[in-house]
Amino acid sequence: MIEHVPVLLEEIVTQLELAGKPEFIVDATLGLGGYAERFLSRWNSCRVLGIDRDPMALQQAIVRLSKEKEEGRFIASEGNFRQIGQILDETGWEKPDSIVFDLGVSNLQLALSERGFSFQEEGPLDMRMGRDGRTAADLLNSLPQEELRRLFRDYGEEPHAGAIAKGIVAYRQHKGSIRTTVELVNVIRGTLPAPLQRKMNRHPARRVFQALRIAVNDEMEALSEGLNQAGRLVKETGCVVVVSYHSLEDKIVKHTFNDWESAGMGRRTPRKAIQPSPEEVERNYKSRSAMMRVFRMAGFEAGRKR
Repeated sequence: MIEHVPVLLEEIVTQLELAGKPEFIVDATLGLGGYAERFLSRWNSCRVLGIDRDPMALQQAIVRLSKEKEEGRFIASEGNFRQIGQILDETGWEKPDSIVFDLGVSNLQLALSERGFSFQEEGPLDMRMGRDGRTAADLLNSLPQEELRRLFRDYGEEPHAGAIAKGIVAYRQHKGSIRTTVELVNVIRGTLPAPLQRKMNRHPARRVFQALRIAVNDEMEALSEGLNQAGRLVKETGCVVVVSYHSLEDKIVKHTFNDWESAGMGRRTPRKAIQPSPEEVERNYKSRSAMMRVFRMAGFEAGRKR
């Protein structure tokens, strides 16, 4: 089984139990089950609904939490968290105390080259988190230059989006479709001048891969929809917790929480994002960009006093 180290795990546990022991948590991004396992072991009367669109990750989580599943404390559901309301209705369980989102790509997706998420491994340009929809290769080989430029700029925040889009279209015209991760990396490396690449302080394909993954999985729209549902579904004394890994995600979370606060639904607390400690970053380098935001619903203080 592929190991996945949950990010900001103890900080999340601390935030969830500020109003007392949670009885029901929705883990909206179950992944390999690291968060869910900790919640279930920490609070022996707690139940967890885990949602994930990746059937491979879901199966591993089910195996990991088979004992809790048999006890009726854990339910796993394959689906997108943009369908969280429908999935919650199907369980027949009441409103959750907390809903937790961890928006990172799992080690499972990065480690399996056939999934196409990693710019460091050779594999097909797939990048789908679920079973259906267009692949990264479909987008890369069909979109015109201007749409590719906009995609890399908007979803990857890539400063050289125009040059890379132009290089991809030129490659398509002269050599045909781009089908593998290595082909795409080579096109990007062949497009950007070597001195520029040496100054970038990052892999030249990192932001392009991020942009393609976001577009393939419609991540920004799904996040907005999932958050809006979470705000309606969580208990009046509960909270919504989101761990994001880049500014595009964090911007949506922050603006959504600010809108909720303006509408009198509760408050964003703490005001600043919680980030991993230097010790955690040293143990798990992938946590370095994580930002956790917490929104507490209007009835939180009353629930805390009970």
